[in-house]
Amino acid sequence: QVQLVESGGGLVQAGGSLRLSCAASARFFSDYAMAWLRQAPGKEREFVACIDWSGDTLYADFVKGRFTISRDNAKNAVYLQMNSLRAEDTAVYFCAARMSRLPSNRADEYSYLGQGTQVTVSS
Repeated sequence: QVQLVESGGGLVQAGGSLRLSCAASARFFSDYAMAWLRQAPGKEREFVACIDWSGDTLYADFVKGRFTISRDNAKNAVYLQMNSLRAEDTAVYFCAARMSRLPSNRADEYSYLGQGTQVTVSS
């Protein structure tokens, strides 16, 4: 079992930056692949980025070059640095965990989700 708590969301102007953080309570954090998912109003939850225990990453095409996912296994934490934000990035962002060392770009393969943090980008 793992519990996830996100922080760092907020309101930002287009072109700005935000850094999301996720604190995980897990006995063996490095056994989990971690991800960020997001859900905009009226849309399905979608994959944003993931990182495996060794630091290998996958990104959705719409965030490549703008967002960076990272993790600190010593602190049981994962981060999402978001730069060059756009109005279409507005969504609730969820920290997610998958009981596997292999990453996945499928949102439905992450069994554990945090409560989410709102990111609003004004144009």
